[in-house]
Amino acid sequence: MSIPRTELALTTNVARALIEAGCVQFRVDEPFRLPSGWTSPVYMDCRRLISFPRLRHDLVNASVHLLHERDCLGDVDAIVGAESSGIALAAWIADKLQLPLQYARKKAKGLGPSTQIEGVVEAGDRVLLVDDLMAAGESKREFCRALNEVGAKMKDIFVIFDYGVFPTAEVLERWGVTVHSLATWQDVLISARSERLVDERSLNELEAYLKNPVAWSHAHGGIVWTRR
Repeated sequence: MSIPRTELALTTNVARALIEAGCVQFRVDEPFRLPSGWTSPVYMDCRRLISFPRLRHDLVNASVHLLHERDCLGDVDAIVGAESSGIALAAWIADKLQLPLQYARKKAKGLGPSTQIEGVVEAGDRVLLVDDLMAAGESKREFCRALNEVGAKMKDIFVIFDYGVFPTAEVLERWGVTVHSLATWQDVLISARSERLVDERSLNELEAYLKNPVAWSHAHGGIVWTRR
């Protein structure tokens, strides 16, 4: 997977690579139930990427390219991986950039906020949080809170894939962070349909879901998200 000159070409290339790596799963007759309680006709498993060395190399290059283009790296002191699937990706990006690496646990281990962040973090350090994907954003909110408690400064979160259907801006608004991704479900739909990578019935269901994910989830037994 080469790095295209435009972001649109980049996102559709990434979407195609994710489909071909088997990360994209469709289930039309029996929807997936996500940890948030929502139902969905599609599921993304980015954890498979660790088994494809050429693809992960290309995705790391694409990630760094996008982050540079969006000016997310100019003042970053360290990369923080999100437990657990974000740790490997963060390590590859940190190695590429020759930056320190830490990782954030979902829950503190022991007593005190510092036990939730592993590695050396100094108050005032500017960090980039990295994870494999963004769904409802609840875990990202917890990571933001933990990083804030140890004095780290963060303005950006990077993920390979963003579901792009959840009200994550509301979940994360307290922390004032911007989420950046290489692809969304819209990109998967465009790439799969243009290159006939997925059967039309599955793509029609994905399209219906993306038009109104709340209504689709509710109609298929999902719990409608409410702000807490």
